[in-house]
Amino acid sequence: MISYLEFEKPIAALDARIAELRQTAEAAELAGELDISAEIRKLEAKSAELLGQAYRALTPWQKTQVARHPSRPHFHDYIAHAFADFVPLGGDRCFGEDKAIVGGLARLGHRRVMLIGHEKGNDTQSRIRHNFGMGKPEGYRKAIRLMELAGRFGLPVVTLVDTSGAFPGVEAEERGQAEAIARSTQACLALGVPMVATIVGEGGSGGAVALASAERVLMLEHAVYSVISPEGCASILWRTADKAADAAEAMKVTAQDLLQLGVIDRIVAEPVGGAHRDPVAMAQTLGAAIGDELDALAGTAPAALRARREDRFLRIGA
Repeated sequence: MISYLEFEKPIAALDARIAELRQTAEAAELAGELDISAEIRKLEAKSAELLGQAYRALTPWQKTQVARHPSRPHFHDYIAHAFADFVPLGGDRCFGEDKAIVGGLARLGHRRVMLIGHEKGNDTQSRIRHNFGMGKPEGYRKAIRLMELAGRFGLPVVTLVDTSGAFPGVEAEERGQAEAIARSTQACLALGVPMVATIVGEGGSGGAVALASAERVLMLEHAVYSVISPEGCASILWRTADKAADAAEAMKVTAQDLLQLGVIDRIVAEPVGGAHRDPVAMAQTLGAAIGDELDALAGTAPAALRARREDRFLRIGA
């Protein structure tokens, strides 16, 4: 069952009408009465047309809503449909296990990779278990450990970023949240193996950068990436979260804006209506895109990879 966003109300109304007609058609077919299948096909075509028009003209705030859609595919969906033979590796060897950041060994086609990413969860129970994708210091220290392990064994690193930001709780600050994020960013930049990062939903603040400081940064078509949430920015500038739409416009949070600014390197197309309408197709498309990037980076010397990362980040804003 699709959960419709506010701007999708006309589509929701049309889809509800189609569902009613289908029920009527089934009853009429059983009774041997009027065939209304042609009318249903016409309405389905109209619904698809409206959906395409809506998603071709999304505002930055609407894209933020799509990036946060509760049915949007998360880390475990990509494991299931794009990667194989995933072996989770837990713990930071210092404090404990953080379920907001998941990582382990996996295969992408014929390639062995170290896969790391945020997991938000897909229902209330799993969202609480994964802390809504907000990583704690032990999560980022685990990511550092896995990146260093990948470096020792010559495995490329693939990260899937989807977080509103690192966890801001007191206990996280007590355990060195800022230091862990900074060292995770440093570990990305120091890697001697290829690294490809993808913003698959929300890329929020340092919690995202800590896993996205790669030489190739991809972004899904309707994902967002920013230093702060639009609501947070609006609360600071206008003292009200009601200006979130204006903040999203000004902050240039969309993949299209960030590609022009040189913050990301490639946009990965989503199915019409967003990744949540066809998670399997989205996972397969992303897997192919990441595979292409890894193939292009294969054989690059460690020093050249580090130089490429340094160059791409120093160019931003120049």
